[in-house]
Amino acid sequence: MAEELEDGERRASGARALVLVPDLKRAARKGGEQSGGQSSGKARTAPLHSPRDRLQEASGLAEAIDLYVIDSMLVPVATPRPATLFGTGKVESLKALIAAHEIELVIIDHPVSPIQQRNLERAWNTKVLDRTGLILEIFGRRARTKEGRLQVELAHLSYQKSRLVRTWTHLERQRGGYGFLGGPGEAQIELDRRMIDERIIAIRKDLEVVVRTRELHRQGRRRVPYPVVAIVGYTNAGKSTLFNRITGADVFAKHQLFATLDPTMREVRLKSGRRIILSDTVGFISDLPTMLVAAFRATLEEVIEADLILHVRDIAHLETDSQARDVEAVLTDLGIDTLAAEAPILEVWNKIDLLSAVTSEAAVSAARFADRPPALVSAATGEGIDGLLADIDKRLGRGDAVVELVIPAHEGRLLNWLYEEAEVLAREALDNGETRARVRVAAEKKERLLVQARRAGAALSLE
Repeated sequence: MAEELEDGERRASGARALVLVPDLKRAARKGGEQSGGQSSGKARTAPLHSPRDRLQEASGLAEAIDLYVIDSMLVPVATPRPATLFGTGKVESLKALIAAHEIELVIIDHPVSPIQQRNLERAWNTKVLDRTGLILEIFGRRARTKEGRLQVELAHLSYQKSRLVRTWTHLERQRGGYGFLGGPGEAQIELDRRMIDERIIAIRKDLEVVVRTRELHRQGRRRVPYPVVAIVGYTNAGKSTLFNRITGADVFAKHQLFATLDPTMREVRLKSGRRIILSDTVGFISDLPTMLVAAFRATLEEVIEADLILHVRDIAHLETDSQARDVEAVLTDLGIDTLAAEAPILEVWNKIDLLSAVTSEAAVSAARFADRPPALVSAATGEGIDGLLADIDKRLGRGDAVVELVIPAHEGRLLNWLYEEAEVLAREALDNGETRARVRVAAEKKERLLVQARRAGAALSLE
């Protein structure tokens, strides 16, 4: 019922959109992107997503900004055309469809060059947006913090700058010159480009201040010090739901692509007494525009400097392996070696509650024999969360020390400290009123424990 109401609201307020997913063969795609489209960044090692999944994801991206998707379709493209991407006959047939349904916006889930965008807009008499432009629109709507808005604007201006190719007729006008020579003056396109350059410089200066502030916050956390655990994953994998489940926070979580953008941090106390900072970050996606990766680098530095990265996967999704490789590609772009045996990455297979009995058994078997065993959880129901927290504790506690103490009867303060800051493995009351305790303490708190034990006059031995 809620979905029907939401769809009705979208019909009433959203622009009428048509989603097109060019279906290029693997061989044609490589040549096509070089001749007919913008480069989408570094080559990905991920397998191609299925056409059906690409179509569903493209429609989801459009609906994420409240567009009313009239229709979505795969468009076979044997040879990408430098002028229009699609062949002449396909452009004409789509023109008739666009006119018949009064389409206001055509979204092409593929890199579209400025020349192709201009020609298609003239042919169809409607606005055309490619995948990069659509993702930028979503980010522009969802960013809430000052940093997020600045990063999105920077990426948007960098994208617009490449599009100033006299797409619109007003860019052909000339303005009168000044000085002795006069002349035709500065072309509007040159003025627009210069204004964009000036704004980009101003935004970068503002972001430098934000980066310095973020670094000060990091330095403060290092002095505590609490380990940082960053949550990453494909968009809509359930990162924010998992974050809320672990922290008890109320971060906006919805079955929607890019539901949240701005990073959120909360303190979490594990069973061992170890305190960690859990960070929820922006979701990744296939062919994430490189300009967005660059613009959000300040935010993603939280991932780079994290002590542990939780890679959340929607294990119930048919494209889960492809999505995982897309995420790993972005992490590699950030300088994180995802293939290293000691990489600080723990995979979290989320949404196990959506698996059938057969697929659930297969997932458990695959997890058991994996080189780096993942944690199987359901962020929605809470299943497996305790095991995940134990895995996090174990990964972060590789340098922990196990200590045995004999605490004097009058030193209840030390015993209380042990329960607050360490994990009490065993406790025994002795006949003389003293307490024998065996505890596990984090490496960073070991010196503090030794100081506390000396002050209390407790006998201490390390295992």
